[in-house]
Amino acid sequence: MFEKVKELILGRLGEQAIVAVQEHGLQPAIYVDPLYLVQVAQLLRDTEGFYFDFLANITGVDFYPVAEFEVVYHLSSIPYQTQCVLKVKVLNDRNLNNLPEVPSVTSVWRTADWHEREIYDLMGIFFTDHPDLRRILMPDDWEGYPLRKDYQDPESYHQIPIK
Repeated sequence: MFEKVKELILGRLGEQAIVAVQEHGLQPAIYVDPLYLVQVAQLLRDTEGFYFDFLANITGVDFYPVAEFEVVYHLSSIPYQTQCVLKVKVLNDRNLNNLPEVPSVTSVWRTADWHEREIYDLMGIFFTDHPDLRRILMPDDWEGYPLRKDYQDPESYHQIPIK
């Protein structure tokens, strides 16, 4: 299935849509150019014979100390009982006033809404065109992103010591 997915993307969107291919590991993955992410998602969901109708999971990865983040999408086709992994790599200066950005796929899979909010809240990856991107686990006034590898635990929150 991996080769068929790769051929579909290349055939419909061109070579520029795929940045790299990861063939080793438990599940092969296709690195997609962020500019093509939503198009690739729609293509995989809507194409007969593929029909990746279920977004099982999205996760964020921090490659600290390198100024690089990754967003990983695990897709499943329930009718065809197949899986696919897409990845998007984002370079960023790690400045909290300049968050890494990835297009939202909520227009393709509604379940992306909460997944993307969680990644934004805990990793500080901003999803452009998300319908309601705000914190979901941390308080609205929390500073920083707790799952980043360079995150420093605060001494207190609203003058309450954190231990």
